[in-house]
Amino acid sequence: MTAVPRESTGTAQSRRPLPSPARLRPRDVLSVGLSGLRGRKLRAFLSALGIAIGVAAMVTIVGISTSSQARLADQIAKLGTNLLTVGPGQNFMGDKAALPPDADAMVERIGPVLSATATGNTSATVRRNDRIPTTITGGIAVLAARDDLLGTIGGKLRSGRFLDPATDRYPAVVLGSKAAKRLAAEAPGGQVWLGERWFTVIGILDPVPLAEELDTAALVGWEAAMAYLGFDGHPTTVYTRTTESAVEDVRDVLAPTVDPGAPNEVKVSRPSDALAAQLAAKDTFNALLLGLGAVALLVGGVGVANTMVIAVLERRQEIGLRRALGAHRGQIRMQFLTEAVTLAGLGGIAGAALGGLSTYGYAAAKDWPLDIPTSALAAAVGASAVVGAIAGLYPAGRAARLTPTEALATG
Repeated sequence: MTAVPRESTGTAQSRRPLPSPARLRPRDVLSVGLSGLRGRKLRAFLSALGIAIGVAAMVTIVGISTSSQARLADQIAKLGTNLLTVGPGQNFMGDKAALPPDADAMVERIGPVLSATATGNTSATVRRNDRIPTTITGGIAVLAARDDLLGTIGGKLRSGRFLDPATDRYPAVVLGSKAAKRLAAEAPGGQVWLGERWFTVIGILDPVPLAEELDTAALVGWEAAMAYLGFDGHPTTVYTRTTESAVEDVRDVLAPTVDPGAPNEVKVSRPSDALAAQLAAKDTFNALLLGLGAVALLVGGVGVANTMVIAVLERRQEIGLRRALGAHRGQIRMQFLTEAVTLAGLGGIAGAALGGLSTYGYAAAKDWPLDIPTSALAAAVGASAVVGAIAGLYPAGRAARLTPTEALATG
C-alpha cells in the first residue's frame, strides 16, 4: 500500500511565502526623481535659477560682510587699540576749554605711556593760490604738529618727508590724503598759499584710520605755526600711545594729569572704539540684507512648487501606471518630494558657487582678505533643500492621493 504524504501539494503551495512588496532603495528613489528633471531640462533650470539667485544673494552678503569685518579686524590689530586722544571739553560757562601748552609733556610722565604728541588748531586757512577768496577753504584745517606725530598715531607717508627739527621752523607743510587731493597737490615740491604766505609741500600722508581728522589737515611745524600763523601754543589734541595692558588705567588718569585743577574740562576718547562700532553697525545692516535674500529664496521656493504642481498634472499617466504596477502611495510621494528637494538643492549649490565667486571678485577689487564661513555655505545649501522640501509637500501629496484608475482615466 502506497504511503500517502502527510502534506498535499496544495497545502505546500499555500505555505510558500508571498512575494515581497515593491521597495525603492535610496539610489532608486534618486534615479526616479532625477528622471523627471532630465525630461524637462529648461523648466528645471528656470526653477533652480530662482533658488540660485536667492542663495547667491545671501552668500554674497555674508561673504562681503565677513571679508569687510576681517579687514577691519586686521586694521585694528595692525593699528592697535592702545591709542588714546585727549581734547578740550567745556568749562562751567559752556565755553570750550583750553589744554595747557605742555599737556603732551605731562602725559609722557605717566609710567605705562609709550609716547605722547600733539596737534593744535590755528586760525589760518590754506588755498591753492593767493587769488582764491579766504572764505573758500575746502574744509581743510591748518594744524600745528609735533615732529613725532607720525610715529605715535601709526601714520604713513605716501610720498615726501614728514616734519623734523630741520623743517620745523620754516614754512613747510605736510598735507593729509584728502587735503592734498582738494589742493591738487599730487606730489611734494609744490606750494600752497597758507595764511598770508607761500608754504612748500614737503610730504603727503596716506589715510590715517585712527586719526581721520588728519586726512583733511595741513600740518605745519610747531615753531613755524607760532612764527607765521599766530598760533598760541595750546594743543587741541594730544595723542597718547600706551601699553596694551594698561589702556584703561591710563585712560582713567589722563584727565587729572592734563589739567589737575579741572579734570572735568578734559575729554578722553579711544579712536579704535569707532572701528569696533563699525563692526557692530555692519552686523545690523547685514541682518536687513539677509532678510531680503531670504525673501528671494522664498520666491524661488514658490517657483519650485509651481513647477512640481505642473509636473504632477502632466505625469498623471506615469503615476497611474506606476500605481498599477504595485507602487504604493508613499513611493509616489517620495518620488516627487525627492525631485523637488533635488531641484532646489542643485539651485542652492549653484547659488553658493555664484555667491562665492561674487565675493571673491569684490574682495579682490577692494584688496580685502577673502573670508566666507563654510558654515554659511552649508547653511545656504541646506536652507535651499528645506525650501524645496516644503515646496514639494503639496505636489507630492497630491500625486500620492491619485488612484491608478483615476490617474489613467484622466491622463
